[in-house]
Amino acid sequence: MILLAAALCIGLGAAGQTKLQTSTRTIPQNQGGEFSVFASITKYLTLGDAASLSSWFADNLDVTVISSTRNCSRKQAQEILRSFFEANTPRSFQVTHKASEGNKKYLIGLLNAGGELFQVTIYATASAGDTYKIQQLNISRQTAY
Repeated sequence: MILLAAALCIGLGAAGQTKLQTSTRTIPQNQGGEFSVFASITKYLTLGDAASLSSWFADNLDVTVISSTRNCSRKQAQEILRSFFEANTPRSFQVTHKASEGNKKYLIGLLNAGGELFQVTIYATASAGDTYKIQQLNISRQTAY
């Protein structure tokens, strides 16, 4: 875990001028900071809104929920998350780490859902530098140290 966090810290830079596409509008990347791409994503995680969250998914992505990992389509990933949110109603989501390197952005956070804590890791990339899409989404049970 410590190595992962250290690896994600590499390459933090100034906010770029690229634009990010959401399902309804385009947001300049420097509006709200370098990580504004995660504003909607974290909101949808907090709400347990799998349908809106799926608008940020790549056409195919790797999804890990608890211990089950799949490479799946956007629609399949939406269904996996919908089932997870039905079984684990989200109460809150707190970002614990953000990092970027080139056209890649990473986010790690804690999701309080269904009376448990889950660590959420998201890896998103921008194609042609303008639209970020989630390539990997990992939800695992948070264990005490």
